[in-house]
Amino acid sequence: MSTVLQATKRKTGVRSELSQLRKGGKVPAVIYGYNIENTPIAVDYKEVAKEVQKRGRTGVFDLDVEGKKVKALIQEVQRDRLNGKVLHIDFLSVNMEEEVEVEVPIHAVGESVGVKEGGVLTQILDTLKIKVKPAEIPEKIDIDISNLGIGDTLFVSDIRERVNYQIIEGDDVTVFTVTSPATARDAGQGDNDNQDIKATEAPESQA
Repeated sequence: MSTVLQATKRKTGVRSELSQLRKGGKVPAVIYGYNIENTPIAVDYKEVAKEVQKRGRTGVFDLDVEGKKVKALIQEVQRDRLNGKVLHIDFLSVNMEEEVEVEVPIHAVGESVGVKEGGVLTQILDTLKIKVKPAEIPEKIDIDISNLGIGDTLFVSDIRERVNYQIIEGDDVTVFTVTSPATARDAGQGDNDNQDIKATEAPESQA
């Protein structure tokens, strides 16, 4: 049985009250979407952190907004740049019978043939945008890369036939590449050369 996050409505536009909420162990948030108006709320920091750890960012959360039961997804999380602590959460209320667009992490499975031969695997796309019913959202998308050799590229089109849901990304979007060590070194050297050029030109632009 899932835990219900208790949410209380809060005032907006008062920074001191937001600080007070955080000091009291609460996280300022907002919920909007299906069958609910845009509502500023606050939830318990420890409870929401525990539920996120249990379900991941793609899980469906049960919220009780002062008596109103809501099924919601986490749409956005704002964190402190220094310590990573959650500062604010956007919840999206959803209809469990309607498909939603979400971004799901991509996870490489296996060791590619190219890497075994000394190649370098690069993951270009970290998340995949899909359209699916909330209850069917996967925690991650596992992609078998074991057959990728040096010089090979895996595109979204290669993933499309492996999954049971609609992928929003274009077929020609690159997900993984395997390059030779020399190619990887050349690419890195090119970046360094560009940085050197910018550093050399900087004094002239400031003049």
